[in-house]
Amino acid sequence: MKPHLLRITTIPLSLKILLSGQMEYMHHHGFLVSTASATHPQIELEYDSEIRHYPIPMVRRIALWRDIICLLMLIRLMLKLRPDIVHTHTPKAGLLGMLAARFTGVPVRIHTVGGLPFMTTTGRRRQLLIAMEKLTYWGAQHVWPNSASMIAYMREERLCPERKLGMIAGGSTNGIDLSVFSRGQVSEERLQALRQSFAYDATATWVVAIGRVVKDKGITELVAAFEALQPAFPQLRLLLAGPIEEERAEEMLPLDTLAHIRDNPAIQHLPWVEDVAACLCLANVLVHASHREGFPNVPLQAGAMGCPIVCSAIPGNVDIVSHEVTGLTYPVGDTVALTAALGRVLEHPAEAQAMALQLRQSVEQQFDRRVIHGALLERYRALVGF
Repeated sequence: MKPHLLRITTIPLSLKILLSGQMEYMHHHGFLVSTASATHPQIELEYDSEIRHYPIPMVRRIALWRDIICLLMLIRLMLKLRPDIVHTHTPKAGLLGMLAARFTGVPVRIHTVGGLPFMTTTGRRRQLLIAMEKLTYWGAQHVWPNSASMIAYMREERLCPERKLGMIAGGSTNGIDLSVFSRGQVSEERLQALRQSFAYDATATWVVAIGRVVKDKGITELVAAFEALQPAFPQLRLLLAGPIEEERAEEMLPLDTLAHIRDNPAIQHLPWVEDVAACLCLANVLVHASHREGFPNVPLQAGAMGCPIVCSAIPGNVDIVSHEVTGLTYPVGDTVALTAALGRVLEHPAEAQAMALQLRQSVEQQFDRRVIHGALLERYRALVGF
């Protein structure tokens, strides 16, 4: 009988993008696979017909009564499915999914840590978020941070018992599909379709940021750095590709930053980019200014595309980008340092491109998706004796 694997994320975007290809891979290698997440009217999950998806109306913010309802729904789902493995990703899905799995006696309970929200908070909220993380780890048998620097941070902070900690391969949640993220695979038709979706200028130098447009992604510092460099680089343009946060007040951008995004004609905003590879082809430099990460996909994708990178020196980012070897890093939240690093890339594009080439070679050697999927499959099989 096939072992049953249930994967849970808070929102469907994580299943579609963060875990792209994993469900089909596990299904084709002998597992019965189900997924659960909230639904979204613009996001459709396209699986093989035998992979079932179950809607659970979770939200990222703390919402006590809704969270309790979702916990009960997950308990009911697990009692119905009787999965052999429950594997959760993202903080809210991890908390509710691991509690439900422990309460229902799921034999194998795994949570992947892709970032720690408390790292950018203070006071009582920080203590609450730490308590929620520890409760998640209480429910889990296996806690897998997705980068070496993240697992080191968790050990230093004593967040989780050592016996539960582990990591898949060299890190990363899903690796990188090098057959997709390769400049040679991006057609002129795809590039033209993307150009037509915003005010593209072929003569401009494009700084690109991909991801949610929120404070934790360093967008405030990026916009300030970009505008500081505009006088010296009049052809400079900024593309922000991702949704602006409108749900969680603590993540919303300051009103003045939103005004700059709206009023500066050199700044373009796309709420959604389906073709990330094409977007990175159009970029002269990717800036990933995030305040916290686990193992971020976007710098990995940029590395595979040979796109120069400037990123914050935080756990996760530094597992991908080595300063002045494969890109430039700067102290997180430091607008002056970000401005200097971005200015260096703009002034010395050949140097930046040489570092990008080094990063492409590193990604090929360490983070090929086939390696990550294979290592995860082996771990699953060992845990269920299959």
